[in-house]
Amino acid sequence: MEILKLVSGKQDGEIELEDMPKELQILCEILNEPYKLPYFLETYYSMKIGDEQAFRFSLLRVQVDSDLRMNEDIQKHQQRSYVARTIEKLLYRDLMLEVVEGAEFDVE
Repeated sequence: MEILKLVSGKQDGEIELEDMPKELQILCEILNEPYKLPYFLETYYSMKIGDEQAFRFSLLRVQVDSDLRMNEDIQKHQQRSYVARTIEKLLYRDLMLEVVEGAEFDVE
């Protein structure tokens, strides 16, 4: 249930896996069993993502949550973060939360 809430971004109410888009269902499966990731790379690469922005934010939520909970179970959360980063990089070619060395940011 924790993964369903995290991936969907919904804290309240019941969330049914069957009601979620296919890409989120697969993500939940892989987050539960990270060693399945290699078998779903082609699936994600060729899949038409229904709402790409919502899916990317699902991946970001997993990364942030994993970073925040790293001390609870380091292996579990490192694997979850790796799964989310790998899928994000595969689909979007970059990581939204990645720090780029030498990049200059204008803050006004």
